[in-house]
Amino acid sequence: MAKLNWGMIGGGLGSQIGPAHRLGALADGHFTLAAGALDHRPDVGRDYAQSLGIAPDRAYGDWREMLMGERNRPDRCDLVTVATPNATHFDITKAFLEAGFHVLCEKPMTMTVEEGEEIVRIAARSGRICAVNYCYSAYPMIRQARAMVRAGDIGAVRLVVTNFSHGHHGDAADAENPRVRWRYDPAVAGVSGQFADCGIHALHMASFICDDQVETLSADFASTLPSRTLEDDAMVNFRLSRGTVGRLWTSSVAIGRQHGFDIQVFGETGGLRWASEQPNQLIYTPLGGRTQIIEKGESGLCDDAKRLSRVAIAHPEGFPLAVANIYCDLADAIRGTPRDGLPLAEAGLRSMAAVHSAVASARAKGAWVDARPPMFR
Repeated sequence: MAKLNWGMIGGGLGSQIGPAHRLGALADGHFTLAAGALDHRPDVGRDYAQSLGIAPDRAYGDWREMLMGERNRPDRCDLVTVATPNATHFDITKAFLEAGFHVLCEKPMTMTVEEGEEIVRIAARSGRICAVNYCYSAYPMIRQARAMVRAGDIGAVRLVVTNFSHGHHGDAADAENPRVRWRYDPAVAGVSGQFADCGIHALHMASFICDDQVETLSADFASTLPSRTLEDDAMVNFRLSRGTVGRLWTSSVAIGRQHGFDIQVFGETGGLRWASEQPNQLIYTPLGGRTQIIEKGESGLCDDAKRLSRVAIAHPEGFPLAVANIYCDLADAIRGTPRDGLPLAEAGLRSMAAVHSAVASARAKGAWVDARPPMFR
């Protein structure tokens, strides 16, 4: 099967997320890195793209140049990844969708709910795929957890508790570091800091495993460093549409926590627990029974968990291969086989609606608010 042509915008030299995308996209032989506009400094971006093997005529200075250069090529990109700062996601994603490209956008997909609704409409109108990189939902054992909930293995879900909390922005002396500061700058990050950065991964995961959507929420935000305009700690209570109770904590000042992303799902007849720092294991406790460890690679897993595992049991598959699973699902979808677990623009829109609702709730001292985007109410 011929490889698909892939292009990348952002994610250049020194980027935190760029290497994960390149490792992920190229891991399974589905894509070739054919084009890129990798840096906001045109010459740096061109040089770095060529160092990665991109041909000089497809090593672009910026995304607009890449759009013009790719749109009429017979071998143009099949998929474009947007891994630029938050405030640029909407314009780039919109332009490439309208030009007929499939797009994978980093989260948050947009800065506003209205922009998110427009992306959903453009994707539907164009017939192009717009996916959002909620890559944690592509870990094999998360797909297993979702399958078990769908199969009724833990009964109706009563409660979901999740958090994404780390301490890597807890040093006040490091607050002006450019790699940290932008996350709390409204001009770049938008209306929310930590919740929009990490909390929406946890919120998406709750919806994904429970196979349900957030309907209402109540939020408390805190900026524990006085220099920060946006929150670095948030507590969000929420309700899913079928009545499941949700609890979410996210923080960037929890010194001592490293990655700190985990989730617990409690049903009528059992419970599940998963942590990103031990991603190969899903902990399952049936009502009245012994706690069990379900391992990636063991027999009897759901089809998605088996399909998205590459190496034998007890061999770890980490974050880049979770990103790779998103690219596997994208490759299948582009070739005509849609994958149920692929997070599409609708997921990005719901996350942005939840962000704006949480901001409104926090400003109203925790008032419960509707978390759904207007087009889905």
